[in-house]
Amino acid sequence: MSKFQRKFSLTSSGTTIEWLEPKIPLSNHYKNGADQPFATEQSKPVAVPEEQCVAESGLFAREPEEINADDEVEDTCDNKEDDLGAVEEQRSVILHLLSQLKLGMDLTRVVLPTFILEKRSLLEMYADFMSHPDLFIAISNGATAEDRMIRFVEYYLTSFHEGRKGAIAKKPYNPIIGETFHCSWRMPKREVASSVISSSSTQAVTNHAPPSEEALSQVGSDCYTVRFVAEQVSHHPPVSGFYAECAERKMCVNVHIWTKSKFLGMSIGVTMVGEGILSLLEHGEEYTFSLPCAYARSILTVPWVELGGKVNVNCAKTGYSASITFHTKPFYGGKLHRVTGEVKHNITNTVVCRVQGEWNSVLEFTYSNGETKYVDLTKLAVTKKRVRPLEKQDPFESRTNTAQKGLGRAEDPAWEPCRLPGA
Repeated sequence: MSKFQRKFSLTSSGTTIEWLEPKIPLSNHYKNGADQPFATEQSKPVAVPEEQCVAESGLFAREPEEINADDEVEDTCDNKEDDLGAVEEQRSVILHLLSQLKLGMDLTRVVLPTFILEKRSLLEMYADFMSHPDLFIAISNGATAEDRMIRFVEYYLTSFHEGRKGAIAKKPYNPIIGETFHCSWRMPKREVASSVISSSSTQAVTNHAPPSEEALSQVGSDCYTVRFVAEQVSHHPPVSGFYAECAERKMCVNVHIWTKSKFLGMSIGVTMVGEGILSLLEHGEEYTFSLPCAYARSILTVPWVELGGKVNVNCAKTGYSASITFHTKPFYGGKLHRVTGEVKHNITNTVVCRVQGEWNSVLEFTYSNGETKYVDLTKLAVTKKRVRPLEKQDPFESRTNTAQKGLGRAEDPAWEPCRLPGA
């Protein structure tokens, strides 16, 4: 990923991350040529705010992060969100916030009160996309190009419900530039073999149990490991990048996202600008995909989230593609969280799979052979991520940074100058 300036190498001691040379000229990060470590005669002073200069110069002076996977333990952090409390008590704050907004307004500079913020960073929220590592790994087990594309679509559609499992819409804290979040998942190989949605039965409701503690303690040849790292790579515009890989299956995914928020009256719309690329190295295939928009509805009362928009998945090598539509609720009637899609072989213009249902409830997959499968997301087991204890994390990592600033405390009445996605 071009904006994600990191290098990864798996070793027996874990993942080693080395900082690469910044692609932006260093003259853009220092107040004058004399302060530049590699100043040249052609270097010209650039007007940069002092706070930004100090922060960014410190960022590039950081030592390489040593991430020891042996330090990781199953995450015990409870991200359960409290409700917003009595709406009437917060109404004056909400009305004051709305009084500053106009239709279509970019929300980059709008400050939010803490009671509508989640207790975690946006970077940690992105890790929820990997909450079903068994389905992610199973993509590479597809015997044919058609099977692998279908498996990817199945995984893609099951990746949203965990991040938005709460009934109330809250936004994560914005990461600071250079902030990172690291975690991993362990998945016994036998669990992966039994995790494929498209089984041989005519009708199946997916309900996998989470791996046992004994199974998760296995390492080496008995267990797959999926590693994840996310980083805030830009502040203006706000761009996040995340990378996940399963070295044993020779597969990885790179994603960069620029979040843009706009005021839509009684809603807030967040556009996810960017794309992801899933690489299956054993097959020499790359799957490019986009992400849907998110909407916070009923922001004056009890806000809730829905996804909307059309996304595409494409594999140029195999000629297979998928078109998926997240339907927003009509003004009158209609179902919430509805999604439809189809997988097509572009060369023959043949539809090989259709899907419909709700992205946070039950999905129905219908295949070209007449077989129909169901997956109940409310019963789909979530594998807990593994993280290092807080005392072993770098100061620039999300949880350490949040703890140092006193963020994430629901009882804190103070206003935190964190902005909507797009800040």
